[in-house]
Amino acid sequence: MKEIDSPRRESECASKMSAKPEYAFSRDYLDNCRINLQHYQWIQLFGYHLHPQISLGAEVRIADVATGTGIWLTDMSTRLPPTAQLDGLDISLKSTPPEQCLPPNVTFRLWDIKEAVPQDLVEKYDVVHVRLLIFVLHNDEVPVVLQNLTKLLKPGGYLQWADIDVASFRTEKIHPTAKTDALDRLFRGTQTRDSRLTSTWVPQLGTQFSTTAGLCNVLVDKRDAHGHLAMAMHECNLMVPELLCRTTSDAEAADRLAHLLAEAAEETRRGAYWALTRWTVVGRKPGKLDVDL
Repeated sequence: MKEIDSPRRESECASKMSAKPEYAFSRDYLDNCRINLQHYQWIQLFGYHLHPQISLGAEVRIADVATGTGIWLTDMSTRLPPTAQLDGLDISLKSTPPEQCLPPNVTFRLWDIKEAVPQDLVEKYDVVHVRLLIFVLHNDEVPVVLQNLTKLLKPGGYLQWADIDVASFRTEKIHPTAKTDALDRLFRGTQTRDSRLTSTWVPQLGTQFSTTAGLCNVLVDKRDAHGHLAMAMHECNLMVPELLCRTTSDAEAADRLAHLLAEAAEETRRGAYWALTRWTVVGRKPGKLDVDL
């Protein structure tokens, strides 16, 4: 096997992989598979699509913001009556299925979450769902985005935001002698290329729901995966550096990263894996009754 360069060389390699685009990944069929797999793993970990605190009527209107492949919406459509309306909003619809493949009550629309809310979407939705903006937002962008999401809600409507706390990252192992050097270096190198991967805002979401957005009945649910699910979620995350290898135009950087990824995969087979704490935060926009009280 080719000798791996120093951690400094690896950080330089990772930083060359991308110039910090609005969305860090490739929006191709491989990335779509990662997103779709991640969806089902997330549901297995938390045990729900929408938190049980959220009650739904037969004609509920739901927005999935930063919808990606639309997998959360299309999965939800099988669990709701056909009178429910499910809208996916994203800065790009490149990853969504063709219209002919969609349930009749699922639609998609372009919208940049960092821009003003279109007037026809203000207070349109009973529920707004968003997941995994950690790869999109910097710390200082969260308040404006949270206010935009709240504007989408009808009075009394619910916001559910699910995300990863990257500050919780650690490498775990099934026995004390398992090596983690390559996995640690791989994660650090990936963080170096984009400051969003060192963000600290996720644990503050519950507080920001109340103070920034004025939401009430705020509930925080944070979970760690264990056993076979922890390993499966880790291997799904290993697809991120794999995608970077495939999409970079820097052949030398890709070669170094590929060799490091091979070492990390071997450490995984021997029982080491990345672990991250995942959060779901739910809040309700005050309605007329709340104001009257």
